[in-house]
Amino acid sequence: MQSQDVRLRIEEREAILSPYAARARASRGREVWEEPSPLRTDFQRDRDRILHTNAFRRLKHKTQVFIAPQEDHYATRLTHTLEVSQIARTIARALDLNEDLVEAISLGHDLGHTPFGHVGEETLGQLAPGGFRHNQQSLRVVEVLEKDGRGLNLTWEVRQGIVSHSKPQGDFLDKGLTRHLTLEAQVVRLADAVAYLNHDIGDAIRAEMLEEDDLPMSVRRVLGTRHSQRIDVMVTDVVDASWACTGAGGAGGRRPAIAMSARVRRALNILREFMFEHVYLPVSNGIQSQKAREILTFLYAYCTGHPEAVPEEYWRRAEPTEQRAVDYIAGMTDQFAVRLAEKLRPGISGGVFAGVA
Repeated sequence: MQSQDVRLRIEEREAILSPYAARARASRGREVWEEPSPLRTDFQRDRDRILHTNAFRRLKHKTQVFIAPQEDHYATRLTHTLEVSQIARTIARALDLNEDLVEAISLGHDLGHTPFGHVGEETLGQLAPGGFRHNQQSLRVVEVLEKDGRGLNLTWEVRQGIVSHSKPQGDFLDKGLTRHLTLEAQVVRLADAVAYLNHDIGDAIRAEMLEEDDLPMSVRRVLGTRHSQRIDVMVTDVVDASWACTGAGGAGGRRPAIAMSARVRRALNILREFMFEHVYLPVSNGIQSQKAREILTFLYAYCTGHPEAVPEEYWRRAEPTEQRAVDYIAGMTDQFAVRLAEKLRPGISGGVFAGVA
């Protein structure tokens, strides 16, 4: 068997997927046509391109919720990304959807996240003209910033999934928000919430902000009282409620959507609101978050006031000074942002970032 036949064999095997699944052979393609790989489908190729980016490597030093943790076991953007990928692939496999597309979207969905978690995103959103959204920045990373300013030239399906994963507070399973998405993008969107809610609970308990018994009783009755139990209940429920996505009942009619049962969906939404009230908002008002805002505000002012301080790699396109500053700062790790700010203004961190300095 010749190597050039491998991709064709993989694409032929995609024929057994759900009739509603995305297929690499039927992709809307790339903005710039490329000769197909002999070994990999286009979705597999996209996954590999994302995996080898500098932006992906930096995720290991970007914190999720808790900034500068002293323990080694708090979630980072990298561990979160890997958990999203694992959960999304499990759901996609169970529903006969395209696992390669799900994996590519999962690995790329947080590439544009700022240092210092959501506090960083909120701060840049207030500073940048036009605001800042990490999902839009993730798309910018893969379309513009990586590969020496040429972008990764990913397929339309992967780019759609990356930019569409972000969710508003409230019921994010509203079909009006997801009907236009591929089923694979819908899977990642939900897997993202399943992953972060559960590891954020674990981190909050580790930080002694919560105990398991503090979670609402209505949530514990439905989802369980352990990390693994909650994930299992949520994932199993998604598969059961989304079974029509397999096409097992026969293709035809309106395309089904990724769903949850009313009972589990209600518990998940209650849990999200609980976490906003008892974890996310309190953390965002803490001393480290205040210092993080100060650091990012200073760096933005410095980079816009001293454009030459922004590395040459961000000058490859004729764009406003403010955009270059945002791209540079958004790409920083927590560690780098603290070190650079301390170099430019010694003492600015107030010694509260021992875990990242």
